[in-house]
Amino acid sequence: MKNAVIGNNKQKANLIVLGAVPRLLYLLQQETSSIELKTECAVVLGSLSMGTENNVKSLLDCHIIPALLQGLLSADIRFIEACLRCLRTIFTSPVTPVELLYTDATVIPHLMLLLSRSLHSQEYICQIFAHCCKAPDHQTILFNHGVVQNIAHLLTSVSYKVRMQALKCFSVLAFDNPQVSMTLVNVLVDGELLPQIFVKMLQRDKPIEMQLTAAKCLTYMCRAGSIRTDDNCIVLKTLPCLVRMCNKERLLEERVEGAETLAYLIEPDVELQRIASITDHLISMLADYFKYPSSVSAITDIKRLDHDLKHAHELRQAAFKLYASLGANDEDIRKKIIEAEHMMDRIVNGLSETSVKVRLAAVRCLHSLSRSVQQLRTSFQDHAVWKPLMKVLQNAPDDILVVASSTLCNLLLEFSPSKEPILESGAIDLLCSLTLSENPALRVNGIWALMNMAFQADQKIKSDILRGLSTEQLFRLLSDPDVNVLMKTLGLLRNLLSTRPHIDQIMSTHGKQIMQAVTFILEGEHNIEVKEQTLCILANIADGTTAKDLIMTNDDILQKIKYYVRIIGGFDLCIDFNIC
Repeated sequence: MKNAVIGNNKQKANLIVLGAVPRLLYLLQQETSSIELKTECAVVLGSLSMGTENNVKSLLDCHIIPALLQGLLSADIRFIEACLRCLRTIFTSPVTPVELLYTDATVIPHLMLLLSRSLHSQEYICQIFAHCCKAPDHQTILFNHGVVQNIAHLLTSVSYKVRMQALKCFSVLAFDNPQVSMTLVNVLVDGELLPQIFVKMLQRDKPIEMQLTAAKCLTYMCRAGSIRTDDNCIVLKTLPCLVRMCNKERLLEERVEGAETLAYLIEPDVELQRIASITDHLISMLADYFKYPSSVSAITDIKRLDHDLKHAHELRQAAFKLYASLGANDEDIRKKIIEAEHMMDRIVNGLSETSVKVRLAAVRCLHSLSRSVQQLRTSFQDHAVWKPLMKVLQNAPDDILVVASSTLCNLLLEFSPSKEPILESGAIDLLCSLTLSENPALRVNGIWALMNMAFQADQKIKSDILRGLSTEQLFRLLSDPDVNVLMKTLGLLRNLLSTRPHIDQIMSTHGKQIMQAVTFILEGEHNIEVKEQTLCILANIADGTTAKDLIMTNDDILQKIKYYVRIIGGFDLCIDFNIC
């Protein structure tokens, strides 16, 4: 059976259909079976698990994992290794629920004990941990069982495979986890701190897989706060290594991984963004990411064409992500990005891609570049990016909607030439619908965009906003549990209540409700910023010709103003609350 199924998926499927798996598992668990027979059974099961995803599903349906975990209690190392090898293959399959590793609380401690048995057991166990650590609770379980201390010494193992799997294990443990990262930074292995070992693995003479994974470890530790962004191991080692991975000499998979990791590293730090932008012509280097697949006529190798097609989406996604991080803060970098070869056309095309991931990355890139006042007035207008952006907003998943609506907020700024055509395209109704979302980020962006739209707008636009939003929804937003929604709603009210004729007109139709809302907020348990914005609304109302009577005839409001004058000082007319 073993010889028949090796490398033959059809034979594997035939054996499974014929009922071989239950019989093999029966023999594996029988006390009367010799250790040699049990080992051979585990080997055959391991070979069957290397077939198709349907094969793995069939094995899981036969409850193979509990049987193999039971086999790990044996004293025979060859049998243990055969069980671990099969478990490794099953757990690395995308159809296997990783929670199966954590169901029995005794499994992880036992796997820790088996780490000392052999090089193969170290390799397989680290690989299992790396693939099954998918969520913060998994990180916590492994961390609490001493995984850091148990695998740290494996980074200096004589076996490359062991070193590599231990390194991968550290990368998933450190990701977005300050607790693990703060521990890693102080771990000693043979007298060297762990970060120093990771830095050595970044050297050019090391395998690319090792360089990339070590760079990930240092990146995740940096993002988690255990390594400073200006530390030499980040600025002089990690960042240059990741830029190297973006070079066209590297494999497509390596270029994708390098760009995505670099994007994550520099995302929050302006100085790292500036350094990356001038390292090895990175911005122009990324333009090559959009040149796959190569023209069919230039490719005679069908396998290469298939490979290029498979990775083309991933390359575009990675490039958009890195451009978004590079241009997050610096105006000069944004200018260089937009001046890159066909950049705006590529973003516009990216917004209509079939791949959701590419669309999301393209929107993020557009959002990053939309923070530039100059580009809003020039490139964004020349390429009419608002049109594809509005299409994206019509029907998209929430994660895309959040970024796309954030971008729309910027396109609706007073100085943006896109503001008028966006208004004419029916944006008010779309934005009002966003304020009804259960997602707080979408509510914030919907009301934020309306706030920008109302800034120095004419009376018709303000009336359309009030009509589309409805008084009930406006005051519902003023009671929103999310303080960001509340602040942006107050900002909208401030912008609606600007210029005397507008103030008087709006207060003549909605004055009673607005004064009730102001009173409600000033009496509530809100922070000083919320109270300040509310008082600014009163300042605007007081600037009206007839609207001010609503304050002057309201003793309760007058007493509150008197109180807050004593507490936080005077306040001026507020009409330009327009932060993006």
